[in-house]
Amino acid sequence: MKIPILSVLAAMAANPVLGQLPEWSPPGPYDARGPCPMLNALANHHILPHDGRSITREKTMSALFDALHWNTTIGSFLFDFAITTVPTPNATTWSLNDLARHNILEHDASLTRPDSTHGSTIWFNQTIFDETRSYWTDELITFQMAADAMLARQRTSNETNPEYTMSELGRDFSIGENVAYVMVLGDKYGKKANRTWAEFFFEHERLPEHLGWKRPEEVFQKEELFAAMDEFE
Repeated sequence: MKIPILSVLAAMAANPVLGQLPEWSPPGPYDARGPCPMLNALANHHILPHDGRSITREKTMSALFDALHWNTTIGSFLFDFAITTVPTPNATTWSLNDLARHNILEHDASLTRPDSTHGSTIWFNQTIFDETRSYWTDELITFQMAADAMLARQRTSNETNPEYTMSELGRDFSIGENVAYVMVLGDKYGKKANRTWAEFFFEHERLPEHLGWKRPEEVFQKEELFAAMDEFE
């Protein structure tokens, strides 16, 4: 049976599992974005809705699986947390900007954003990121380097923000965020991330496919995420 070449190309464009990532484009003036660089990147790649709005459980699961090869149980787990940030009762979808509601999931001492008392937590801040990456002292970012950067950001935030706070959930999410970028931009066995890829990813909110990054071949399981978080601590 012959398969029309246009059908194949269309499938590859729609599904990064079959081909390259969908084309990247920055957010427009009416697109929603939030404090999470990875989710912003998936929207910029049109894997999540590019407008950043009305994201369903199914879309959350498929986006993380298709782009990052994360088991859909992780996507469903994260959806359950994301939906708690939506101010509308009984919501069934969430938007990227909902995540910016302070002290639910969004927390002080971000790697790339100011604390909410100092400005918008939605947009990247180069000065803050420069502090973060100053602790990445080799071409490969280890868990120790990532932890040092996280703790440095917490110290700076605590010293400069009289309203600094870090809930237990915020602490857990902070650890998870650090584990996630090392795993996504490195590998789940070596637990080291490519510094060049990481810098590009955070500064542009774009997966560094053109620099050599590829979707991991093995599925990343929820149990592996929790085990890595325990190790990171």
